[in-house]
Amino acid sequence: MARFGSVLTAMVTPFDEQLAVDYDRAAQLAKRLIDLGSDGLVVTGTTGESPTLTSEEKLKLYEVTKQAVGDAPIIAGTGNNNTAATIELTRKASALPIDAIMFVGPYYNKPSQEGFYQHFKAAAAATDLPVIVYNVPGRTGKNIEASTVIRLAEDVENIVAVKEASGDIGQISEIAAKAPDGFEVYSGDDSMTLPLLAVGGVGIISVAANINGLHIAEMVAAYQAGDAGRAARLHHMLLPLFDACFLPSGNPSCAKRALEICGFPVGATRLPVVPASDEDTEIIRAACEGLGLA
Repeated sequence: MARFGSVLTAMVTPFDEQLAVDYDRAAQLAKRLIDLGSDGLVVTGTTGESPTLTSEEKLKLYEVTKQAVGDAPIIAGTGNNNTAATIELTRKASALPIDAIMFVGPYYNKPSQEGFYQHFKAAAAATDLPVIVYNVPGRTGKNIEASTVIRLAEDVENIVAVKEASGDIGQISEIAAKAPDGFEVYSGDDSMTLPLLAVGGVGIISVAANINGLHIAEMVAAYQAGDAGRAARLHHMLLPLFDACFLPSGNPSCAKRALEICGFPVGATRLPVVPASDEDTEIIRAACEGLGLA
């Protein structure tokens, strides 16, 4: 069993009609997600609209979600492209009763591989909590290479996992093969979960689990139990939802619209992200209806 569980949801952040964080709804959503198949939650990641949340909003979200889910792990997304600011927020978050930290690769700066290494090493030193490194070059503009992740895993004791959203199965395989024993690889892309499990990954940090964590958990459990055929069938069944979460309207707009369609509205999105288009909404609705969720 992976230390944080096999299915972690990258939780959306609920807003009220004035686009203030709705902390009561966040607590309700956190509990709902754990009840519906998630082992734990990543709070204030990209799906949680971290770039447009204040540090104070993030810290309160960690508190209210942890209170809502009890023993289930809360992983705080405290990383950004400013190392000093990452360290400051990480120290504050680590004083709360949370379970782990996640650092996204610094975006826009496009650091060298040595820059990535030094950033993550410095940020991890700001906490005694376990740390997940998040590689998502499609958003950050620069890939964290396998050799850099392996070096961090070897050199920094509390860097214990990577969320891999590069889409490069060769790179993911190299990390799984060469990282120290106990270092864990999570998929950062729902549609890559099954291939990643096949090369040594432990699970998924999922957007689609905001909407259908139960079937995602079934898919992962089936593969881990040796029933690759059932896992593949579930994967194929879930593909329309996976695709619907990443239509042109983007993430988290599509996930928030799906939650609304499924009867659990969580409000709109903060600029520069806008709500899902009418065209995308129809595709999202069809995906949700196809799974019996709407």
